[in-house]
Amino acid sequence: MQALRSTLLALTLLFAECAVAGTSHDNTDAIAQAAIEDLLSRPDYMMYISDHFTGFHYAEAAAAYGALKYARLSDNQVLTERLLARYETVPGTADLLQDEHVDANVYGILPIERYFTNGDQQALATGLELADDQWAAPLENGLTRQTRYWIDDVWMIGALQIQAYRATEKPIYLHRAALQINAYLHKLQQPNGLFYHGPDAPFFWGRGNGWVAAGLAELISELPEDHLLYGQISESYQRMMAALLQYQATDGMWRQLLDYPDAWKESSGTAMFAYAIAVGVERGLLPKESYQHAVDKAWQALSKRVTDNGQLTDVCVGTGQSQDAAYYLERPRITGDLHGQAPLLWLATARLLPE
Repeated sequence: MQALRSTLLALTLLFAECAVAGTSHDNTDAIAQAAIEDLLSRPDYMMYISDHFTGFHYAEAAAAYGALKYARLSDNQVLTERLLARYETVPGTADLLQDEHVDANVYGILPIERYFTNGDQQALATGLELADDQWAAPLENGLTRQTRYWIDDVWMIGALQIQAYRATEKPIYLHRAALQINAYLHKLQQPNGLFYHGPDAPFFWGRGNGWVAAGLAELISELPEDHLLYGQISESYQRMMAALLQYQATDGMWRQLLDYPDAWKESSGTAMFAYAIAVGVERGLLPKESYQHAVDKAWQALSKRVTDNGQLTDVCVGTGQSQDAAYYLERPRITGDLHGQAPLLWLATARLLPE
């Protein structure tokens, strides 16, 4: 069965190369379905074990969210039912509220996506409980008590609150996301539009910046122009996207350290950046004539890095903060890591199935 699936994908990609670029006949759907099949074929769930959080890993939550959204919007009932079955009962989620950490709460994006798919009210309640818990006893400035000013949080917090807003249309969730993300932008964005990995890690790490870009994309996909913070957030987003154009390699990829010309080309950040740009183009925030080519080049480059069984190669492993550039440049790259599979699916959805 695995050999047959690999052969079918290879044939689909071969025929796609002869199709007209940028149309619904390209290889996007074939790659998305292969990535979803890979997720469904995994015998185990990805778990997170650390001193601050133990449970279901946010990377699988992000990948499952992307997979279920793609299956839903493409009206693929077979994949939808299989995904619903895989994530009906998920280990490592019983004590998420006690973990008091963004990596735990972000799981809520998945049950809310389940609600969008089949109307599961209990799943919606689970997701909303995690979203509301994030703002129980907020700080004096109105931010969540989970604030830590790590750039990852722009997506981790923003995606959950935006999902809650999409499900309920209650402005409080949208305002929380805007308030939190705007505070992070003011504190962390550098003059060139990009983001250091941390105050003691003055490097523009690819996937770290990717989390920011993807989180901004989630927010601007919903934030109305009359929102109090829209102008500031839109300006920061556009500054970041303009900076990213400058650092995209000629083949469409972005690098492990964005401003290091000799750094290796990394796939998860590339997928996140292309996704963020694609959302901006679709929403009219970025001029299509200047930015669409960047998305298309990135997709073409990523397509060449997807194996026959739907796994993205050249994905950086989990990476802490460091004051040594060599630490980032020497990080291992792996194939099929869910940090890469997730944004690959987000990008595929944005390319073929804009909501």
